[in-house]
Amino acid sequence: MASGKRDLVLGTAGHIDHGKTALVRALTGVDTDRLPAEKQRGITIDLGFAALSLGAHRLALIDVPGHERFVRNMLAGASGLDLAMLVIAADDSVMPQTREHLEILRLLGLASGLIVLTKCDLADLSWIRLVEDEVRELVRGTFLENAAVVRTSAVTGLGIDELKVELGRLCDSVTVRQDSGLFWMAIDRSFTVAGHGTVVTGTVASGSVCPGDELEWQPAGRAVRVRGLHRHDQPVGRLGCGSRGAINLVGVHHGEVGRG
Repeated sequence: MASGKRDLVLGTAGHIDHGKTALVRALTGVDTDRLPAEKQRGITIDLGFAALSLGAHRLALIDVPGHERFVRNMLAGASGLDLAMLVIAADDSVMPQTREHLEILRLLGLASGLIVLTKCDLADLSWIRLVEDEVRELVRGTFLENAAVVRTSAVTGLGIDELKVELGRLCDSVTVRQDSGLFWMAIDRSFTVAGHGTVVTGTVASGSVCPGDELEWQPAGRAVRVRGLHRHDQPVGRLGCGSRGAINLVGVHHGEVGRG
């Protein structure tokens, strides 16, 4: 295991209503559905974020929407992942976005992940075994072919501790990101904070950034200055490769900044 704290990004993947957000809440205590429309409709529409500490590893957890209409939002979250949880509801089995999300992760070149069966309190053991067989057939020939399968229930707490153990083992084996030394972060959200101005969030793909640094905002090629940094709602003096964070910028209006 690497010495010191290691920053990694973990994402969910899977069909709508298969319990991804409930699973994240069971793992972290955070409800990542923050939009009023998400609360009203009971589905995830945009990316949600939480933090999970596992021993020597600090995980930024990205919860993605499972609905086919929001696959672009899923892509925005999946592009910076180090590892993924393919989430399948035990009472529903493999569905269209299960297959689509798995293919997206494969095309992105992801190499580490595990499989989580959710809602195991709603299915009997014989059915769960059939679902596991179907899932094993689905992932054959992919990076998840030999991945652990963890049975869980966000309602009863079944398997949550086991899942944390398996995630810890997986984190130990993840290859460290190659860092070019040049700061680069793809933006997945942009908003304004009263009294501070423009804030953008994303996953740092390489390099590091500190308050006071000047950056170049693309595609406009405009110079912007870093006023402040946050990681998981806490101010920090530096964001490095593999970290998720928020950057308070001077020199660009939040309405000008798009996802990408």
